[in-house]
Amino acid sequence: QVQLVESGGGLVQPGGSLRLSCTASGIIFSINNMGWYRQAPGAERDLVALITTDARTNYADSVKGRFTIYRGNADNTMYLQMNSLKPEDTAVYYCNADGRLVAGPYFNSWGQGTQVTVSS
Repeated sequence: QVQLVESGGGLVQPGGSLRLSCTASGIIFSINNMGWYRQAPGAERDLVALITTDARTNYADSVKGRFTIYRGNADNTMYLQMNSLKPEDTAVYYCNADGRLVAGPYFNSWGQGTQVTVSS
């Protein structure tokens, strides 16, 4: 009932930048929190950055000062600006959102993921 679509991943050299986008669609009444998570091969899925409905943000220590999460003018969009990328940032990045459907129930949905590879 809720679809999240990520885009913007790719191959970048160390020190480079990428911007990830996430767009939510469906019978959504409201979105509360949106976040980015990442999962490297053989590792667990970890939180990268989170933004609340009132624009409070939270970042993993490993990305503080390099990544910025923000929401677009449309309430259903979210971005992750990634600067000074390092090889250890290589992972599949997933978008997550929670909120409420038009019919009333709450939802918590994931996107399909977008690959980010940092390599020379």
